[in-house]
Amino acid sequence: MSLKHDFYLSRKPLAGFMAIGAAWATYFAQMPVIKAQVGATDGQYGVALLMAAFGAIAAMWLAPACRRVAGGYAVPLGIAFIAVGMLAAGASTTLVALTAAMMLASTGSGVVDVLVNARVSEIEETSGRALMNLNHALYAFAYAAGALATGAMRQAGFGPSVVFAVLLAILLLLAWGASDTALTAEPEGQGDTGTAPLTVVLLAGGIVLMAFLTEASTEGWSALHLERTLGGGPGQGALGPAALGLMMGVGRLGGHALAGRVRDTTLMMIATLVSAGGVAMAGLAPTVMMALAGFAIAGLGISVVVPLVMALVGRVVPHAQRLIAISRVSVIGYGAFFFGPPLMGLVAEGFGLRIAFITVAALLAMTAIMLIPALARRAG
Repeated sequence: MSLKHDFYLSRKPLAGFMAIGAAWATYFAQMPVIKAQVGATDGQYGVALLMAAFGAIAAMWLAPACRRVAGGYAVPLGIAFIAVGMLAAGASTTLVALTAAMMLASTGSGVVDVLVNARVSEIEETSGRALMNLNHALYAFAYAAGALATGAMRQAGFGPSVVFAVLLAILLLLAWGASDTALTAEPEGQGDTGTAPLTVVLLAGGIVLMAFLTEASTEGWSALHLERTLGGGPGQGALGPAALGLMMGVGRLGGHALAGRVRDTTLMMIATLVSAGGVAMAGLAPTVMMALAGFAIAGLGISVVVPLVMALVGRVVPHAQRLIAISRVSVIGYGAFFFGPPLMGLVAEGFGLRIAFITVAALLAMTAIMLIPALARRAG
């Protein structure tokens, strides 16, 4: 079957993936100006993101219930929450207001994230096609496009309020495209969610957590590293998240092509080690260009890890437990947004952003050596 057919099969969840990517790229590409707008230090800003992550965690835990209640309208409603939260973030002038806005956006993002991954897993089962990497690739490309567009608007002198107003219009269009009236409120065979296999969920969640930590540290701190540590301009700062997003898209298209040809866990291990090298390179880089190359390598490596884990969980967990398992793996993974912001913020405040990125690289290497082999044995 053609790539065009794969796009058609997953067109509804694709809109959700693209909404999340575009929204958070727009936010993180403006991170330096938003941080300055509310007058926060590195440590204070990290704690604010930590508090905002509570919304995402709660939403992910409750996402199966949202699906049961709202059916095919749950994802569009989640996108609407993201849009309103982002618009409020652009208008925030205090740390408290920014935290509240981020909690709202994170809540919508958590619901959308779980439900689109679960929906793709369902489509994979019924169609016999491997679609997870393709959908995550569109997320990454939307992320790269959002970061580049935001950087161009910043360079042209537009402030956060204008940028987020444009984002609002785009997200509302994507919400309309994500509406799936054919989807029942109660997923077939999943009325009794039960409990998901604990060992698989814990191992998969731990790997996703490390992958999200890599994404979050690059998304949230690369612009600041490029501008403050290496003296780059606003346009160059936005290239950090853009490089990550673009190369994640390329890597996931490659993962889509390799689906079924290379063992999932083998590809995860190689990709995680490559990403660790890229993050370390970015942290040690003496120039903006070398740091950008490091962030690009990190994105290329980490790109396939989360979709491969989600696809693996969808295959090895019984059908009746799939949605609850993906929800719980996502909850554990989003723990990166709990200890990630304080880790980056506090290490950066004490030792500098270079050491913060090297710490992330070391954690990634440990994931490749310990967690991925354990998941391979359990899945096998």
